[in-house]
Amino acid sequence: MVAVSSIRDAEPSADPRIESSGADDAQRRRTRGVVVGIAVAAALVALGGLVIGSMRDGSTASWSGTVLGEPATLPDVTLTDTDGEPFNLRDDSLGTTTILMFGYTSCPDVCPINLASLGSALEQLGPNRSSSVRVVFISVDPGRDQPEVVRSYLDQFDRDFVGLSGGPADLRAAQEGVGVERSEFGATGEDGGYEVGHASAMFVFGPDGTARIVYPFGTRQSDWTRDLPRLLDGEVPA
Repeated sequence: MVAVSSIRDAEPSADPRIESSGADDAQRRRTRGVVVGIAVAAALVALGGLVIGSMRDGSTASWSGTVLGEPATLPDVTLTDTDGEPFNLRDDSLGTTTILMFGYTSCPDVCPINLASLGSALEQLGPNRSSSVRVVFISVDPGRDQPEVVRSYLDQFDRDFVGLSGGPADLRAAQEGVGVERSEFGATGEDGGYEVGHASAMFVFGPDGTARIVYPFGTRQSDWTRDLPRLLDGEVPA
């Protein structure tokens, strides 16, 4: 599931691509001056739990993610990596299994939970298998997320994770290109912090640049280690 709605919209949608990562009031803990909504996060966890739980039936044919009715494709958009080099989402990802997610380094819960689960799962898979997977993190907050900030942040989870960002037009094209609405920013508070709503889930693109499955916020390490080998072996989610 994917966050494509407003940061104020915590209502689950029948469309599996719609899910929110947003902000609430001051009761939510502040991390680096950013407030993230308890209600929205709770809705995400509950919704993700329903999806994951519904697919854990012991069948080898089930998946822990949501199979997309219409596959997504990597857009022909060029962003900039943490070394300052251009990275084309489509051309530079073909031939590799790519897990794509949007976020920002000041995110207090959604992003670190997703990244930590992925990092642990890849470590458990071992170097032979994990070397075939590329995790791409696209920062939607370039104002705060300078390349060195993104690199330092991702290194906490896995030094091989790719960090990208770009200007507003390129970020908008990247988000719309995979079928999610662009991120939303709240007003800047007295402490300089501001709220960000962004896509909260992860697309898995095969070597052909096509994604047929997306994983929601809250996907566990065990879910990744169960599904990734199947995806790497060429099994098509259906």
